[in-house]
Amino acid sequence: MDFFNQTGKLAIGSRLRMLTDKITVDAAAIYKMFGVDLKPKWFPVFFVLSQGEAKTITAIAKEIGHSHPSVSNIIKEMVAKGLVKETKDKSDGRRNVVMLSAKGKKMSNSFAEQCIDVTTAIEQITRQTRNDLWRAIEEWENLLSDKSLLERVKEAQKERVSKDIRIVPYESCYQSAFRALNEAWITAYFRMEEADYKALEHPQEYILDKGGFIFVALYKDEPVGVCALCKLNNPVYDYELAKLAVSPVVQGKGIGVLLCEAVVKKAKELGGKKVFIESNTLLKSAIHIYRKLGFKELPEYHTTYERGDIQMELILEE
Repeated sequence: MDFFNQTGKLAIGSRLRMLTDKITVDAAAIYKMFGVDLKPKWFPVFFVLSQGEAKTITAIAKEIGHSHPSVSNIIKEMVAKGLVKETKDKSDGRRNVVMLSAKGKKMSNSFAEQCIDVTTAIEQITRQTRNDLWRAIEEWENLLSDKSLLERVKEAQKERVSKDIRIVPYESCYQSAFRALNEAWITAYFRMEEADYKALEHPQEYILDKGGFIFVALYKDEPVGVCALCKLNNPVYDYELAKLAVSPVVQGKGIGVLLCEAVVKKAKELGGKKVFIESNTLLKSAIHIYRKLGFKELPEYHTTYERGDIQMELILEE
């Protein structure tokens, strides 16, 4: 079809649905041809019960890979048609089991003949194709059980977006972005404090000249994130990871992780042994990043900022 030539694999769901619809229409006609009063969607349940053993709805659902509510609804429809009956489980009177009724068993004889002819027709189609659809479906099912299509699309998006992201050293031209990005998140949750004003208005004097470093994240050449590595005059900690801020417009693209990774890498290059962080537990995304990078929460707090309610450390590997 020209439409699918235009969309390519993007329309795989629509194409599979069209194929399913086409087969389902034929299936209904085939049931009628064999005198089998069965809806196509009942097939998995009917097939399982045609083997002769009474089963619970839970067991059927597990066997055919359907949800319990879905199987329960199918059973109700088949009971209404007189094809299935429910009885108490002989081994456990608290449970109900279902089995084919006399009418259902009689229909299963015609159903068995239908299965032979349908299988023959499908095998004929298979021999006329270059690719084994049945095997391909199984391969897709296995691959998607390992990693869903959604997860794969997220990875593809991250890889594509990463090509537009660059982490660069701070330059004076980024001073306004450094302040604006930090001020935006601080005022969204808390209030600006004196230490904030000093560092954000004079990063050269209060961070860089003291032996610190600042990284800037560029997305399509626009500054959208910042993070600082501040040199500490502390007997325990060499550096502090601070002033992490990412624009809400680009959050979810992994920019915060890239910035923090760049800061930690720089701390190692500068010979640091321990990196300190002061933050607030309201900032769940930031705390998640810190923990992901190996930061551990400290039991005692000696906060610099009013908003600080969690302090963490990272011991750098040799």
